[in-house]
Amino acid sequence: MAQPKEEKTKVLIVEDEVAIVTLLRYNLEKEGFTVFSTGDGEEAVKMVKDHRPDIIVLDWMLPGMTGIEVCKQIRWNQDVKNTPIIMLSARGEEGDRIRGLDSGADDYMVKPFSPPELISRIRAVFRRIRPSLSEKTLEFSGIILDLTSHKATRDGAEVHLSPTEFGLLRYMMEHPGRVFSREQLLDAVWGHDIYVELRTVDVHIRRLRRALDYDGKQPDLVRTVRSAGYALEENPGGVNYTNPDQSEAD
Repeated sequence: MAQPKEEKTKVLIVEDEVAIVTLLRYNLEKEGFTVFSTGDGEEAVKMVKDHRPDIIVLDWMLPGMTGIEVCKQIRWNQDVKNTPIIMLSARGEEGDRIRGLDSGADDYMVKPFSPPELISRIRAVFRRIRPSLSEKTLEFSGIILDLTSHKATRDGAEVHLSPTEFGLLRYMMEHPGRVFSREQLLDAVWGHDIYVELRTVDVHIRRLRRALDYDGKQPDLVRTVRSAGYALEENPGGVNYTNPDQSEAD
């Protein structure tokens, strides 16, 4: 009896430069991905709903609706908000990277880049969001992570996390109380084989804190350890931790 054909991973490329789309399509299809593409932001939002891609490669500088606006619209849509997004941009300044990540992107790549690096980052994202796990949950101080459905709750209320934030929280919940440096978190959550700036960890920690404080009244369980990194810890006093590390600006 013939086995059902395995469905290919779907990648949506949102890019208005034809040469870049052609190059990425060739390399992604060669690696076994199914590729859709558009150079229009509004059409991209519609294609995400219609095609349900597994990952989106999104250019910042699009005509009309920018990549930042596309990213925000996707994150606001409950049906597709968990779709991972890698943002592309010629903007390489730290502030631009932070803005891109704060809009909801899971990763940020500066042009020019090589197709093999992009493919490596796509696979790194999938390692974060599709780990080979049996059905189980993690629990810590009222937070419950369902590792099968990729859902998070805190004291019974749903917490909306991006795939990267989910992976970051999962790793810290697996090692509560342990202080991790930014380098350790990058290796564990992003992977050893790609380069990501240390600042990226700070941005995602800030987003994670905001998501966990879903009603503005929750104690902050992520502690910043000056010159060391971050730890997930109980806070019996119920008072939010202040941020002693000035490199992580809220």
